[in-house]
Amino acid sequence: MILYFSATNNSQYVAEMIAEQTHDFAYSILDIQNIQIIDQYLGFVFPTYLWGLPSIVDEYMKNILINVDDHTYIYFVATYGTTSGQTGRFMEQYLARKNLKISAIYGVKMVDSYTPIFDLTNQDKIKKIQQKENPQIQEIIKHISNKDKGNYMKNIIPMPLVKIGHAVYEPVRKTKHFHVERQCIGCGLCAINCPIQAIEIKNNRPIWIKDKCVMCLRCLHHCPKFAIQYGNITKKHGQYKHLL
Repeated sequence: MILYFSATNNSQYVAEMIAEQTHDFAYSILDIQNIQIIDQYLGFVFPTYLWGLPSIVDEYMKNILINVDDHTYIYFVATYGTTSGQTGRFMEQYLARKNLKISAIYGVKMVDSYTPIFDLTNQDKIKKIQQKENPQIQEIIKHISNKDKGNYMKNIIPMPLVKIGHAVYEPVRKTKHFHVERQCIGCGLCAINCPIQAIEIKNNRPIWIKDKCVMCLRCLHHCPKFAIQYGNITKKHGQYKHLL
């Protein structure tokens, strides 16, 4: 079993590729509440948000019940754009609290979809980054198939810096930063796609009904009219979704 969280399909792409080649199954954490397996493998594929894990993953890992065989190979794959931060260490800690030991930690450098900072309009640049994805994933699949153990994560930064950087995550999660432009057609996809139901459609327009969200930007990147913006710069930086 492989569990993933994905807003722009990056982590889903990795999870499904691993599942296909290891004869496993990949599921979104939005669909699986508890784990009880006797399989040989249990994988987690999560994105890196501001050098740590997304809030929805934090909550999921705190609350999920995991019952696996003592010999289960447990691994974690972080997808990231610039740095993996300390996501591997955070996952180790969550599993340790459940008396589980992680077998291996991996990372895949992909397109960074955090459009408040990164410009996603250069398609040539995006293609060059994506061309380097599959070799990384294939290397991880070899390790998983061999049940190799160890920390294979790259681009890690020191925990003190991670704590400073990830502290920014809380204020940027405030939904007051989002706004909707006139080209909105009221299709409701943003409300459907929001993983924590932070959006409702009223008078054919989305409104945010929670003070904070995951800041996954799924609403922005999946909007068919690119009507949802965050702050005043995302409109210049474009949208992104990984092809599955």
